[in-house]
Amino acid sequence: QVHLVESGGGLVQAGGSLRLSCAASSYLEGFSTYTMSWFRQAPGKERERVATITTGGIPNYADFVKGRFTISRDNVKKTVDLQMNSLNPEDTAVYYCNIRRFGVPLYWGQGTQVTVSS
Repeated sequence: QVHLVESGGGLVQAGGSLRLSCAASSYLEGFSTYTMSWFRQAPGKERERVATITTGGIPNYADFVKGRFTISRDNVKKTVDLQMNSLNPEDTAVYYCNIRRFGVPLYWGQGTQVTVSS
């Protein structure tokens, strides 16, 4: 089966930066036709969308990360990254990579923990 592997999470102080990366299985076909997204989920809270990037490379962000986070994709490497700057404790969560086609989620990664201390 196709799987996604997230990396780059860790512990950072408020105001710091982290770069998350999500790598899809090398045998996945049609990567460039899929919408890629980053979601996050904090304990006791529902999973929420952080950022999405279209097949054409157009990004869309949740209001709470606009101006701080940047999503990007590499269709050759089959990866999607999330550059996170100006992190605050409210950003603490498990971050998940997702692939979607025709509005239907197809694959989820296992997540990477991001912890921001004050």
